[in-house]
This record gives sequence, structure tokens and C-alpha cells, in this order.
Amino acid sequence: MRLDHLALPVSDPERTASFWCTHFGLRRDRDGKEVALFLADGAGFRLALLRGEARADATALHIGIRQDTVTEVEQLHDRLMRAGIALSEPLTEEADYVYFRCRDPDGYGIEVYWARVPR
Repeated sequence: MRLDHLALPVSDPERTASFWCTHFGLRRDRDGKEVALFLADGAGFRLALLRGEARADATALHIGIRQDTVTEVEQLHDRLMRAGIALSEPLTEEADYVYFRCRDPDGYGIEVYWARVPR
């Protein structure tokens, strides 16, 4: 089994697509009728942006983006800071977990992290 897509209602699909493509490397995959558009990463995952308003509880939800190294987390953090993206939680480094959190234009949480996986 493989996670394939996540569908989120967003108030402005173009604005949200620009955010995800610019800051997280997704690319525009295709437009649709019910789904305003799909964004894709290089591993087969797609983010479906639905026309509509963000859920009232959007801030309770978050999308986790795992990085392969601590350096990748730090580099993405620095790029977002230079772009003026506000953090909801600062860059935090623990022994086995490094992360920060921000929000997309509709308030959905994004957790960027590296974690040591127990073997």
C-alpha cells in the first residue's frame, strides 16, 4: 500500500499552488473539474486542491514532510525565512528529531522534519 494523494479545500487554488510549488518543490500536474488542480512530487504523491473554503478546523490538521538529513531541514527553514514565511513553531533540534512548522495560505499546518528511525 502506498499513500497516493491528499485532497484539501482551498480558497484560492492558484495562490495555494504557487505556495507549494515555490517553497516545497511540487509541480503542477493537471487541472480538473471537481478538483481545481493537482500538484505532484517526484515520488508519485499528489496534492489535490479543491475549490472551496478551508475547513474551519484547518489549524488542527497538518502535513508532515520528512527530510533525509538535518541539513535539508535547516536549508528549507532558511529558504522559508528568506521568503518571509512565518513559522508556527521555530526550528527545534532534539537528539533524534529536528523540525519546524509553518502554515500554507489556508492555514493548514506543515511540519518539516528529520527523525532518526529506530531499527
